[in-house]
Amino acid sequence: MRAMDLFADLGEPSPDAPGAHAPLAVRMRPTTLQEVVGQDHILKPGSPLTRLLESGSTAGTSSIILWGPPGTGKTTLAYLIARTAGRRFVELSAVSAGVKDVREVVAGAKRALGAQGLETVLFVDEVHRFSKSQQDALLPSVENRIITLVAATTENPSFSVISPLLSRSLLLTLQPLGDDDVASLVRRALSDERGYAGELSIADDALDLIVRLAGSDGRKSLTILEAAAAGAQERDSGEISMTDVTDSIDEAAVRYDKTGDQHYDVTSAFIKSMRGSDVDAALHYLARMVVAGEDPRFIARRIVICASEDVGMADPSALVTAVAAYEAVAFLGMPEARIPLAQAVVHIATAPKSNAAYRAVDRAIADIKAGKAGTVPFHLRDAHYRTAKRLGHGLEYKYAHDFPRAIAAQDYLPETLRDAQYYEPTDYGHEREIASRLGVIRSYLRGEA
Repeated sequence: MRAMDLFADLGEPSPDAPGAHAPLAVRMRPTTLQEVVGQDHILKPGSPLTRLLESGSTAGTSSIILWGPPGTGKTTLAYLIARTAGRRFVELSAVSAGVKDVREVVAGAKRALGAQGLETVLFVDEVHRFSKSQQDALLPSVENRIITLVAATTENPSFSVISPLLSRSLLLTLQPLGDDDVASLVRRALSDERGYAGELSIADDALDLIVRLAGSDGRKSLTILEAAAAGAQERDSGEISMTDVTDSIDEAAVRYDKTGDQHYDVTSAFIKSMRGSDVDAALHYLARMVVAGEDPRFIARRIVICASEDVGMADPSALVTAVAAYEAVAFLGMPEARIPLAQAVVHIATAPKSNAAYRAVDRAIADIKAGKAGTVPFHLRDAHYRTAKRLGHGLEYKYAHDFPRAIAAQDYLPETLRDAQYYEPTDYGHEREIASRLGVIRSYLRGEA
């Protein structure tokens, strides 16, 4: 836990001002609101966050939860609040803090408010890691505004923050930084006294590569820049080249949390791309999951579901391929399992699509839930036990193979559902043939042929 006593003058340096040997991303952390990039939607004049940053009091200001991807400025905004005049600032990391630490912060806030009239802003980084009991311990002081909570999270607060705390806080969503935003951060670091003070320049292609590798993460872009700058300085060059960048990092950071929001978003995009027949997009999202270390069995299960739900009888072999891929994953393991997974993805994405079977079973389930089950016709009931025939079970049953086309005209559905038709095949792929054959079958069943 770390507390900071703040200065009245916004421009006066904090006791925790980073030294020259601090990482570049720390040295370049914005010290004024004007230096923040990419979040204009929450920093417009008169917004709750702007009022908190610009006023000398938290009165009338809700606690705030900042939700967004890494490197978008959540911690920066918290420190800007810390620099606002007349506030006591306390920082907790949800990774290491316990309930005892939370209670100590609340007790300190009460003392500061009573003895000095100082308001306390509590910054909790990675609040999604707080347990329910830790979050519960914050509730009374947040509700009574003994503390103003500023919490940061990369995970959807709807899943990771308890409802009472969420309802007492203003949720602000930070957007991923655009390419221009990331490029401006890199240029600022090269020109600013806190960075390289104009002693280094960067080639255009090297700047473009840093922007691409950073993946909308401002902190990542400065980390890459710092490593590339070290390479240029070792060469005694005043310009950072493409080679300096490529030598400093092997691959772009993949922002993917296997239990959080990115997991669900990437999985959703993966399935929708296969369903939408965009094979290249489907392979892209497959690659993201593979590189991020997603469980290949999870990926395979999603492929099997998609094969039945979205391809169905338009290409029945898609399910065969998907199940084979699932089985291949079990005995191959990674990294080789990526190959049958890719084969199944390509098959499903390029196959004709039909959700007719999926819709058919859901229609049938809806009828059952609506009380339309009815009784099984007597001639279809089991007739293999002693008293079955005396009860009329199996009497007048027509054995299908005794009739032309192996179709016996008789009632198969319960009386209450005699005219129900759940399956409506499309005209796509193999289902076109099914539709033609089904028309003949249904006419035979009705005794019309």
